Parts: sequence; C-alpha cells; structure tokens
Amino acid sequence: MMQEQLLSLIRQQGDLIDIEVSKLLDLKAKLEDGNQKKFVLKAPKGTRDYGPTQMAIREEVIQKVVQCFKRHGAHTIDTPVFELKETLTGKYGEEGNKLIYDLQDQGGELLALRYDLTVPFARYLAMNKITNIKRYHIAKVYRRDNPAMTRGRYREFMQCDFDIAGSYDPMIPEAECLKIVAEIMNAVDLNAFELKVNHRKLLDGILTVCGVPEDQFSTICSSIDKLDKQPWEEIRLEMINEKGLSPDVSDKLEKLICLRQNTCTAASGKDLNAILLEELSSHSMLKSSDVAQAALNEIKLLLSYCEAFEIEDKVILDPSLARGLDYYTGCIYEAVLLGEDESSVGSVAGGGRYDKLVNMFMTKGKDVPCVGVSIGIERIFAIMEHKQKLSGEKVKSIETDVFVASAQKNLIKYRMSICSELWRSSIKAEMSYKANPKLLQQLQYCEENGIPLAVIIGEREIEKNIVKIRDVASRQE
Repeated sequence: MMQEQLLSLIRQQGDLIDIEVSKLLDLKAKLEDGNQKKFVLKAPKGTRDYGPTQMAIREEVIQKVVQCFKRHGAHTIDTPVFELKETLTGKYGEEGNKLIYDLQDQGGELLALRYDLTVPFARYLAMNKITNIKRYHIAKVYRRDNPAMTRGRYREFMQCDFDIAGSYDPMIPEAECLKIVAEIMNAVDLNAFELKVNHRKLLDGILTVCGVPEDQFSTICSSIDKLDKQPWEEIRLEMINEKGLSPDVSDKLEKLICLRQNTCTAASGKDLNAILLEELSSHSMLKSSDVAQAALNEIKLLLSYCEAFEIEDKVILDPSLARGLDYYTGCIYEAVLLGEDESSVGSVAGGGRYDKLVNMFMTKGKDVPCVGVSIGIERIFAIMEHKQKLSGEKVKSIETDVFVASAQKNLIKYRMSICSELWRSSIKAEMSYKANPKLLQQLQYCEENGIPLAVIIGEREIEKNIVKIRDVASRQE
C-alpha cells in the first residue's frame, strides 16, 4: 500500500513538472517571437508604387513628351537596364561615381545598374559603328542617392532623353535641344521656367586664368555644380578646406563664376545676356584666354539661334552652371522652374555637348560628336500630382467609352456578344463580371469611372433587336 502511494505521488510530481516545463517552453517561444524583427511589407527606400491615378498622370505627361520628340524626327531605342561596371565608371565625375549601384553575377563579372541613358547610348553607338542618328529613349535609371521623395528625387526613376549624334555646324543641334525643352515645359503647363546655358570651355578658361591647376578642374567643377543648392560661402570653404584651393584663387573664381548673381541690374532675358556677354568678353582676366573667348562666341551664336526659335526670353547665360558630369565638352544647359511652389523642385532638365564620350568606347576611329538633353520627368510628375491634389479634379484612369449593362437577369451572354462586337470595331468597352448585376450598381460604376456611355439591354430590347444608349452624365437616353 505504501509503495503504491509513493508511486502515485511520484507520478503527480512528474505531471506537475511536465506542466511547468510546457509553460516555460511556451514562454520561451513567445519571448523569441518578440525578439525577432517583424517583417514590414514596404517598397525599398527611394522607390514607390504607382496606383491608377498616378499612372494616368504619368502616361499623359510621357505621351506629350514622346509627341514632342517625334515631332522633331527622332527614332527610339532601348538598352539593357544594367551594364558592365567599367562601361559606367569614370564618366560621371567625383559625385556621380559614388552613386552607381554595383552588381555582381554568379560568374563574378562586375556589373552596374545604369546611372543615366547617355553613357549606354554612347556605348550603343560605338558597338554598332553608328555616326549619325537622332534618338529618344525613355526608361528607368538608378542612383544610390539619399532620396527626398517630396522633391521628386528617387533611387529608381524615369528619364526621358533626346540626343543628336553626328557632325553638324556649331550650335544648331544645341538650339533645337533647348527648343524641345521649352516645348515640353509648355505642353505640361509649366510656363514659369528659365533655360540656363553655359560652356565647359568658358569654365575651363575661367579656372585657368584664376589659377586652378588643370588636374583639379573636374573636382572644382563638382563643387561649383552645387551652387544651386548651397551659397557661395559654403562652396568656398569646401574648395579651400577639402580640395586645397587657396583663398586668393577662390576669391578670383567668385568674381567670374557668380557674375550673374552679383550683376546689379533690373535687366532680364535678352538684355541680361547682352550685359553678361559684354562683361565676360571685356573682363581683364578673360581677354587673354583664347579658350574662353571662343566659348563666348559660340554662346553668342547659340543665343541668336534661340531668337530664331522664339525662345530667347527663356534662355539665360549663367557662368556658375557646371553640370558636374565629366563627359561634357561644349555648351551645357539646364531648365529650372521658377515660382514659390515650383522652385523647390529645382532643375527639371539638363544636358549639353559630349563629343569625346563615344570615342572612349572605340579602340580606333574618329569621334562621334553628340549633343542631347535629359528631361527630369519624375520631378514633373511630382508637380503634376501636387497640382491634381490641390485642384481636387478627378483623374480618369481608364479609357472605357461604353459600358454594356443589363436591366434584367440571365442576359450575360447577350452582354458578352455586344462587347465582342464593340471590341471588334475597336471601341473601348467593358461589362460587369457578375451574371446578374443590378442596373443601379452598373450605372454607378460608370459615374465613378467617368465612362460616358452605357448600352442597356433588356428582354424588350432583345425582342426588337435594339439597344438603349444612355448618356451617363446627363442621364438622357
């Protein structure tokens, strides 16, 4: 008896231990779950999804841009989204090279996501031995940037490029590129803008006469390129403290680089350009620079062509414009939005001449002169979306013209037959995917999605072999 009681007690204790162990294991599991980093479903930093409304806005803008490119006689091409890393490196200047997305395939080959559409275009020309083409290219590019999406900056974004390759007379292709930018800005109702122009050889001449060593031209241009975002004092400190430029050289640079900002005059447009050209041409330091004087003559020629294209009131000479990409060799330009709201977006287009880039990919042969412009389409999208939200205007995200509706049950096949006939006639039409939908719900769908017409069928219409057509907005039949 005593033995049985002892065994029973042991079993009870064992059960209690099992229960406690089970509790401890459950608690441990909960603690481990709590410590694990919970997966948050989101798009990667610097990217975004585009819903129907955003895509409708984007498609409308892109359509206007493409119409402009085609109006000027351009072909279109496409290139891979990634390139060999050595194809891209060394082409984008000090700042740009830091922003290239590196990749490596399974075989160890070093690759990179394309940083822009210009270098792949130059590679395409060299590979295919093309010396003459006018092309546009619309595609996504990638930069390992610190994104500020409220200002239209992303790590993955769309670019729209227009380029002219071939040997032509000076400044004629450049003038057409500026004309294209002006046309696009007007087409998307961004009329408050200016087209800044400068010349890399003018910059080279300024750097030379101010005493900047030639091997520092690229790095100093990278600093000057930040002038649209930082005041001169900050740029000056960067050049002195980080790049070893003497204060005396920096002060000489300011007098020429910041000439437009420091010119105290109420003049604008054509008159301001004339004043700046005169001051630069006659400046004591630049008089002896053949490089700078040749560049100024080319700018004068460009401005005269802009007058013929009727955009002279938008074009402004700005000696501080640097465009920090290493491949530019001649005229450079940038479109900047003006106005309290739009000024925060900044540059919406930029480009210039790059005569040596194609030759960098060729073992032998002559240069293929090129000039082009890249439209910062994402920034335009950001403005368009902002304007749409402010106006409260509903954006139509589908293009359906006719909705085929039924007023009674068991008419699904009749609706299908009518839709088929409309599609065969290239009419944009749709219907409800319910076999027996309510007429009110079908008409509400038309109103919510901006479908202008509804074809309504019922037994009476089928008997008479007719349909009823309703104007959704006015409700007239």
